[in-house]
Amino acid sequence: MNTVTSLKTDAKTATPDAAEAKAPAPEAEKAAAPAPAPAPHAATPRKGRGRRSILMLLVPAAMIAGGGFYWLNSGRYETTENANLHQALLSVAPDVSGRVVAVNVSDDHPVKAGDVLFQVDPAPYKIALAQADAALASARLGVAQMRAAYVVAQAQEKVAEDQAAYYKSELARQQALADKGVATATAVQDAQHAAQVASEQLVTAQANANSALAALGGNADIKTDDHPSVLAALSARDKAQYNLDLATVTAPADGVVYQAASFRKGQFVVAGSDVFTLVETGDSWVDANFKETQLGHVSVGQPAEVSFDIYPGQVFHGHVAAIGAGTGAEFSLLPAQNATGNWVKVTQRIPVRIVLDDVPAGTAMRSGMSAKVSVDTGRIRHLSDLLPAAFTKG
Repeated sequence: MNTVTSLKTDAKTATPDAAEAKAPAPEAEKAAAPAPAPAPHAATPRKGRGRRSILMLLVPAAMIAGGGFYWLNSGRYETTENANLHQALLSVAPDVSGRVVAVNVSDDHPVKAGDVLFQVDPAPYKIALAQADAALASARLGVAQMRAAYVVAQAQEKVAEDQAAYYKSELARQQALADKGVATATAVQDAQHAAQVASEQLVTAQANANSALAALGGNADIKTDDHPSVLAALSARDKAQYNLDLATVTAPADGVVYQAASFRKGQFVVAGSDVFTLVETGDSWVDANFKETQLGHVSVGQPAEVSFDIYPGQVFHGHVAAIGAGTGAEFSLLPAQNATGNWVKVTQRIPVRIVLDDVPAGTAMRSGMSAKVSVDTGRIRHLSDLLPAAFTKG
């Protein structure tokens, strides 16, 4: 038993030694591991830090230079996308009333200046013209009659003058005979009466002659068509002809008919009442609504570039034709009442009219199209503008 116990004890004591024998010694592992490769250059970390420092200086400097270049060149052009194309809208209305007997247009129909749009029944105006022609002929006949009446009045005046002279001489003769005692008092009285009547008839004849001359406008040699009555008849005739011509309504300019879908033959139109609209395609402009802060250097005549959404990539050239007299809010239906106390400052916009200089032939322009406008103000900024005012004053 003692022998067995000693053997077990020897086995227990031998086990740690065996484990220690199996596990490699730390020194042996270090000796067996390959040695780390030495650094090729001892100064590499310092070189990386130098590059980072250079980049940290160059990047802000480049950003400052780029920002400065942008600032120097950004004040020259003023741009806005709040812009629309506009064309003149002409309200087509007849100048005479009547029933429409012919319609030659339809909605969105292009027309040329002078094309017949529609016609009002001309029959009443033809009748009025015929009446005016008759009145004109009557006036001319009246002038001829006045001229003849003046001739008759002159002849009657001449006869009255002769009679007055005769009865005046007869009165003198009877008075001479009465003085000699040959003629009776009755003969003298008859001679006096006859002379008085002849004198009054002469006055009447002269008045008739003057009246006949006045009817001729004070000029016996006046031309027939220069007589006031004939001139009035000519005016009435021209008015009747004018009304007849107005019965045919023509296009005042090149354009496109708009809002004429319900206009039909047989419709009764009233003089002065709009029947449809004509969009004048030959007169186009752009209203660009710039912010008030953008107009400090914008003036009339400056060149501008316009691009439309409908024609991407195509640039149209124009110029500033006018700058609005006020903001859009100032001329709105309900202008702002800032004195009420409920006031919030909002940057206002002022319309600027841009007239297009070169619209290529065949380019369709539609009123209301969205546009982008860039105005070249010619402004050049300087670095001195960044200096405080105290340094810039002399």
